[in-house]
Amino acid sequence: MTVTEYEQELVVLEQEERELQFSAFTSKMALTVGMMLYEEVKRRGKAVVIHIARNQQCLFHLAMEGTTLDNDDWVRRKSNVVHHFGKSSYHVGTKLRQQEKTLENKYGLALRDYADHGGAFPLIVKNVGPVGTIAVSGLPQKEDHEVVVGVLRNYLAGLNSTTTQA
Repeated sequence: MTVTEYEQELVVLEQEERELQFSAFTSKMALTVGMMLYEEVKRRGKAVVIHIARNQQCLFHLAMEGTTLDNDDWVRRKSNVVHHFGKSSYHVGTKLRQQEKTLENKYGLALRDYADHGGAFPLIVKNVGPVGTIAVSGLPQKEDHEVVVGVLRNYLAGLNSTTTQA
């Protein structure tokens, strides 16, 4: 990517984090979002591990057939990046690649515990901030990120249309 492409990508990633926010996030919402992720990935004919946590408590976890323990570890490591920075793992990774840095040489974070690859997104509650993570592992990193963002966008649009109609 060129410097301009990184900058354009970062603008999009920052916009996603401003846009995809909840008024609250409950266990029932985690189940619905988790199942929406499952259905979307299944529709694509792929397999992933899906993990949703609030305040580091697991609310939803599914390892689809065809995934391995490695995918569980990727979810853990990508989620650690979101917990540490409050931004999506793809956002953090894109910024580091733009700067030609790594998590290790810029922040001293061990790669055995942190992965700046796409697929983990912060659960952001309006007027509160990040309260958890939604993470997927099993697809190429940009696709992992995009499937999470797409499902969150659809879920929140459904909430907004229900509220508007009521």
